[in-house]
Parts: sequence; structure tokens; C-alpha cells
Amino acid sequence: MRVVLQRVKEAKVTVDGEVVGQIKLGLVLLVGAKTGDTEQDVGYLADKCVNLRIFEDQEQKMNLSALDVKAEVLVVSQFTLYGDTRKGRRPSFADALNPQEAERLYQKFIDQIKATDLKTESGIFGAKMLVEISNWGPVTFILESK
Repeated sequence: MRVVLQRVKEAKVTVDGEVVGQIKLGLVLLVGAKTGDTEQDVGYLADKCVNLRIFEDQEQKMNLSALDVKAEVLVVSQFTLYGDTRKGRRPSFADALNPQEAERLYQKFIDQIKATDLKTESGIFGAKMLVEISNWGPVTFILESK
């Protein structure tokens, strides 16, 4: 499983002209799953995302987690994180998990983030989404479960 984590001042997801998820200070988590991913991968990455110390303390050092600052979280599914571009000019998605299982793991991921009591919003799995992100820093990390 792979997550692109961005620290944001604000972000929102729009589907068909309607805002379906919106946050202020916090994290945008772009989530992709590959063949072989399990609920263990979900648990590992959900925990890593909310506990990663990427918010500044009083000395302007990245020393605080999303839990520490009561950040808000926007989770967006993104199967293209497993697009393989090494050959040719068209990405291959052979490693991406099948949509039914990917959606199940995506929902489990959202549920685990929500269980932390952080305000958690999400996009719509499989929908064409407009994602607006005000990346703060900029701070972006790529997290892998394996």
C-alpha cells in the first residue's frame, strides 16, 4: 500500500460540481493499494500517517503529529499511485489491486483514521474528482507499507 501524504493549510474534493470533502489545517492522504495488500498494511499506514511528526512545535521544528495538533484529514483514493511508467509511454496498472478489494481497504483506511477522533473527510472511490490542495511548506512524503 502506498500513501502520498501532504501537509496542508486547506483542501477540498469536488465531484460533479459538489464539494464532498473539505478540511482546514491538516493532512491530505492520497491512497493506493496493490495486489497482495491486506488489512495489516492499512493499519500500519493509518497509524504512521496520524503519528508522523511533521507539524512544527514552538521552535519551528517538525516535532508534532497530526494527533498532537488535532489536524483534519482528507483521504482520497488514487489507483494511479501504482502506475508503472518504466516501459513505453502508457502507464501499466497491472500492480494495482482490483477495484472491489481496493475499495474495501480504502474504506478500512478511512475507518482507522476516523477512529483516532480526528475530523476525517474523503473523496468518492472511483469517481472523477477535482482535488484542491494548499500544500503547506511544501511538505510531502511518500509512505509505503512494504
